[in-house]
Amino acid sequence: MVGSAGDSWTNTLLPTGLTGRWYVELWQDPSFRKAFVNSLVVALAACVINTLLAMPLAYALYHGARRGGSLTARIVSAMPIAVPTITLGFGYIIVFNSDLLPWLGSMPLLIAAHAIYTLPYLTNTLLTDLRHLGLERLEQAAATLGASNWQQFTSVVLPSLRQSLISGLVMVAALSVGEFGLSNLLTSFQNRTYPVVLLQAFYGATGFACAATVILLLLAGASALLSSSLVKTRS
Repeated sequence: MVGSAGDSWTNTLLPTGLTGRWYVELWQDPSFRKAFVNSLVVALAACVINTLLAMPLAYALYHGARRGGSLTARIVSAMPIAVPTITLGFGYIIVFNSDLLPWLGSMPLLIAAHAIYTLPYLTNTLLTDLRHLGLERLEQAAATLGASNWQQFTSVVLPSLRQSLISGLVMVAALSVGEFGLSNLLTSFQNRTYPVVLLQAFYGATGFACAATVILLLLAGASALLSSSLVKTRS
């Protein structure tokens, strides 16, 4: 924040002068505006895909773990640590940079990569909530009243997971917006996300790069604040 408000910062401990022109230049830069929109599009699409995949996946893992199949749940929980994003990125390059699947650099591949990268986080959030709530008793009560499996899922499980789903999606959006390694490997010049363009800013004016970094930090901070507020509201 100090660097983004300084007029000049070269070979000194602190910047000299006071200015707001870096934020004006950042707003007027079309590449940053487009990268900002691209990041929001990718994050929103990843949230939609994760909503469709994580709910049934967490539900299946929850019941599978109750039947003794907890290994799969543990594998899903360990995926964010066991599989680094750079490994995923190189895997996508190998598969989708071929004549059969020439999708490297496309927006659909970038969205799919972000969705797969963030899916374990949302799944773990929902799975933890399922374990905490102990919904099997409510499902059994619904079953005794004649509810089918689908009716149990839609009338008991989904309403109970509403708050954790929202807070988990906020986390997914924050992870997607701030993800650099995966995006840098898969994106094209036309589909660059905000962190990728941000790296290039540091080759220019320091104040401009600091202003761009502050915007990214504000986005991440707002997402974290919203997520924690939802959790507190539920508590």
